[in-house]
Amino acid sequence: MKIEVLAVNISEKKGTIKKPQAFITLNENGVEGDAHSGPWHRQVSLLAIESIEKFAKEAGREIKHGEFAENITTKGIELHYLRPFDRLKGDDVELEVTQIGKKCHGSNCNIFKEVGNCVMPKEGIFARVIKGSQLKSGDELILIPKVFRVLVITMSDRAFHGVYDDKSGPMVQKLTKDYFEQERYPVEVTNEILPDDSVRLESILREAVDQGVEAVFITGGTGIGPKDITPETVKKVIDKEIPGIMELVRYKYGQNIPGALLSRSIAGVASKTLIYAIPGSPKAAKEYVDEIYKTFMHSIRMIEGIDMH
Repeated sequence: MKIEVLAVNISEKKGTIKKPQAFITLNENGVEGDAHSGPWHRQVSLLAIESIEKFAKEAGREIKHGEFAENITTKGIELHYLRPFDRLKGDDVELEVTQIGKKCHGSNCNIFKEVGNCVMPKEGIFARVIKGSQLKSGDELILIPKVFRVLVITMSDRAFHGVYDDKSGPMVQKLTKDYFEQERYPVEVTNEILPDDSVRLESILREAVDQGVEAVFITGGTGIGPKDITPETVKKVIDKEIPGIMELVRYKYGQNIPGALLSRSIAGVASKTLIYAIPGSPKAAKEYVDEIYKTFMHSIRMIEGIDMH
């Protein structure tokens, strides 16, 4: 989908109206010479003319480009329907969406005082620069939606040899697709069934990390039996462990089902890949996945260095 750049705008002070420019220069800190430039996630602000025109009609007056302090005024799509991590790519520039909307400072904001209201908190978006160059009115940006990739691995000798059908893997795949549909993100879910083989598991995990897969779920092999090798293998791959999620689930269900306390489930991050090793039963898998997805997007933002506080 193509998005037209109608205007590019700069202000030297925060909270003030931006002035249209012949061109802007995007660099690793945002818009060169703009007050909002810096090493953070809200380097560049964008607002669609479609949003501006709705507000202008309500306000009963013309709204000029930059009046809502947007760096880039666009046409072609209502930008607030995009999602964080979507990208906007031009011939020589590339932006990654990091935030939709913002907190309104009301009467403390000069824009609010001058214009009487502000559409930016609801329908403006923010981005950081992935590739910098000059941008000017008339340029076009292509929307590249973020597609998440999730790998589901089932660890089971019997399922691998076809002795019984894998049930936990399909359960995790369904829950994953449901979650991303709710979050309005495309997702590619692939699955593997492996024997209880630490070497093969480690190899596949490292390959997933190298490929930048966002998440890996491993079902099975988290108990205390002689073939339960999943946690030890995951620990070889992850850079940081995330113990809280698994501790919560063990405590939550272990109060009524003591056997749940024997699970050695583990969560962690390797480079930018989240890895979750959970029990092999479909019921337990659902219990774990339901809790994991409550923290998933926050985890992704943290990994990507997006501080929403």
